[in-house]
Amino acid sequence: MAEQETLIEFPCDFPIKVMGETHDDFAATIVALIRQQLPEFDASRVEMRASSGGRYISLTCTVYVTSKPQLDDIYRTLSAHPMVKFTL
Repeated sequence: MAEQETLIEFPCDFPIKVMGETHDDFAATIVALIRQQLPEFDASRVEMRASSGGRYISLTCTVYVTSKPQLDDIYRTLSAHPMVKFTL
């Protein structure tokens, strides 16, 4: 099986957007999920923004990844969690 082509050059800093309903533990949960794949992930690299109505929250988590499979694993871990509505 051939390796998939990607326009991203690794290693790199990569911003991941994670959206979910507003919850007190949302940011801490997302950081913990990322740390399952990247134990050295720095929580200060998370930017938080609430929706205008306050029902939803968006996090931009900038992660340092070394390969596409590593990035894919992070997306899979985040997307599988019930608090996460979607990721970009």
